[in-house]
Amino acid sequence: MKIDIGINRNQCIRVAEAINKYVKVVSIDKFTNELYYPGESDNYESVARYFFFMVSIDHRTSRPNNPYEAWVDGEFYHGADLLYRLGSKVYHENPEFFNPKHISKLTLKELRKWLCIGNTKLWDEKIRLMLLRDAAIKLIKLYNGSVLELISRCYKRLKYRGYGFIEQLKVFKAYEDPVEKKAYLLAKFLSRRGILQYKDTYNVRLPIDNHLTRIAFRLGIVKLGRRILNKVLKGVEVSSIEDTIIRFIVREAYYNVTKRIKVNPFILDDFLWMFGRKICRRDKPLCDNPNISITGFLWNTKGCPFREVCKAYNEGIQGNINEHNYVNTWYY
Repeated sequence: MKIDIGINRNQCIRVAEAINKYVKVVSIDKFTNELYYPGESDNYESVARYFFFMVSIDHRTSRPNNPYEAWVDGEFYHGADLLYRLGSKVYHENPEFFNPKHISKLTLKELRKWLCIGNTKLWDEKIRLMLLRDAAIKLIKLYNGSVLELISRCYKRLKYRGYGFIEQLKVFKAYEDPVEKKAYLLAKFLSRRGILQYKDTYNVRLPIDNHLTRIAFRLGIVKLGRRILNKVLKGVEVSSIEDTIIRFIVREAYYNVTKRIKVNPFILDDFLWMFGRKICRRDKPLCDNPNISITGFLWNTKGCPFREVCKAYNEGIQGNINEHNYVNTWYY
């Protein structure tokens, strides 16, 4: 099957120049905020287990007419924020909750007590339970229940003859995605916490999800042929093969951008993920809002820093374009 999508290398250059011109890194998130993550002084194995299991179920939390959102301790959380808030809450109450021996025997009742609040439920709770138990059972059998042991076998590389960190994760169902979204997200978390070191920086890629795909379409760093473009604009669901190819092309387009400005793809991912949630939103992007900002980054322009290079904003042809429609997946 021929899928008409490719990288727009000239546009990658323009976007890279815009990032270099406007977006400056003020601070790098170390993922130590205890509302969402383990404490800074917690032991490495406990921290690594937390991220290993939380990322394994970190995919779309909401469905149309079924948002995943709730109040927790007087604060309102939505989507991934709620998922990690509840993960952190149970972790700080009992770090051994994320012991593989416990997770391997986790029941649906326990999962619901942990991740559901009132009428707020996950749309695929049985799938997430399966992913958690699969990850725990295999971690016990293959790595003696230790995420640190898994890391120690990776030769300080992300990819290396099948033994790199990203490659070894593929044995777990949660991390089998061919485009490796969750695997790279886990690598980002663990490397920021100082738990995972890797020498092969040239193998770093952005963890591609719906937010990053939507931004790539709007910026025009990928070229969509007529057939795929029609599917995207009409909201027609793509096939699993189409989804994989689209996200792979998007991933490599972003890598082209990072190479031009020599920025770590994980840092660009920090910005783009928040940018997609707060500004380049689905259906109603805030292109001209002069009061927008993202923690940890600074740009010296009013409104979206990409307006001058964004194809959707300037050409109008794809002005309403969102990410492609592919719903039933645990990959992202």
